[in-house]
Amino acid sequence: MRRLPVYFLLDTSGSMYGEPIQALNNALSGMVNNLRMDAHALDSLWLSIITFDREVKELVPLTELVSFQLPEITCPQSGPTHTGQGLEYLHGKVMNDVQRGTSTRKGDWRPLLFIFTDGKPSDQLLYREMIPKIKSLNFGAIVGCAAGKAADNDMLKELTDTVVHLDTADSATLRQFFKWVSDTIEQGNKSMGTTSQVALPPPPQEVNLVI
Repeated sequence: MRRLPVYFLLDTSGSMYGEPIQALNNALSGMVNNLRMDAHALDSLWLSIITFDREVKELVPLTELVSFQLPEITCPQSGPTHTGQGLEYLHGKVMNDVQRGTSTRKGDWRPLLFIFTDGKPSDQLLYREMIPKIKSLNFGAIVGCAAGKAADNDMLKELTDTVVHLDTADSATLRQFFKWVSDTIEQGNKSMGTTSQVALPPPPQEVNLVI
């Protein structure tokens, strides 16, 4: 069975401390439960979670949905947002993880990337250096989510045309966003092999597409 690799690159810098990180944990748990109700997703979906603050951590390596265990995500009380380092680490993982097609074997489906942040990169030079390298990985979709007033839509727009903005990072808003993420992943699952880009479903009213 060909795999659909899905990567989550999540901001765990100090500004996420407290209610936002708890809301993120709850919303991710709901998303995984939604995906597990889709039989096709259980057959083909593989998930990876990478976090970034002053350090980059691979919380879950690329794992098939049926075996996926969501850990509790934590964050420091303060510290920078090393988004560029996160992209650099992600690039290496995708290069190693995603199976390319050969003359005798079909490779994985084009991977999906969801990047979530409530701020802007502290390492902007590295962030901008990584943008063309990330784009060269040929993702089926890259979705950037900017949550809260301090999140920088424009920096995410440099990485991807698909940027959504959440007014807050509270539980209700993040739950709606990650429900939309699960719908997007299911859409990607259904469209595999029929289209080069994943068509995004209409977002809920809490999720504002940035034009």
